[in-house]
Amino acid sequence: MALEICVKAASGAADILGDCPFCQRVLLTLEEKKVPYKLQLVNLSDKPQWFLEISPEGKVPLVKFDGKWVPDSDVIVGILEEKYPEPSLKTPPEFASFGSKIFGTFITFLKSKDANDGSEQALLNELKALDEHLKGQGPFIAGENITAVDLGLGPKLYHLEIALGHFKKWTIPESLTYVHNYMKSIFSREYFVKTQAAKEQVIAGWAPKVNA
Repeated sequence: MALEICVKAASGAADILGDCPFCQRVLLTLEEKKVPYKLQLVNLSDKPQWFLEISPEGKVPLVKFDGKWVPDSDVIVGILEEKYPEPSLKTPPEFASFGSKIFGTFITFLKSKDANDGSEQALLNELKALDEHLKGQGPFIAGENITAVDLGLGPKLYHLEIALGHFKKWTIPESLTYVHNYMKSIFSREYFVKTQAAKEQVIAGWAPKVNA
């Protein structure tokens, strides 16, 4: 039985996968675990009635487990790990929160209109910490094998690279070689390529927040 999953559709293209990093995280987990799934693409700017009935808050991703729709990528990934333990994507607890502040600091820097507000430095500090960790531990956060923490962070770094490159002409410093190698190894995985949103979708998705 294929699992049903609701994810964001591309803006202006209802049949193309949209730019939600949390949806991609769940899709990556399904792909890495080889769980069959059926995709429901949802237009979030004009939410259909059937979707609002199963998700009153109007949020994606949503996965149907045992007849019940479950929201929140953290919860979904946890259930998938429990129901489909092979291959294991469990992250050892001591590594589970690595890189967890990168997305927040990226958004603050992306929206920032003041070059001296410290938001760029805050993001750099988080990326440097990740680089240091990968240097001693890598190539992935928990060592040799990819785990849930990488599948969560990869899509966020993909958004970071595209959005900051486009809106701020900013790139991750070359000196952070371990971060660059990490991104390369995640972005080039077959399942990442299969589940990623197109660059123009990512840019269109962030534009309203940048111009707010």
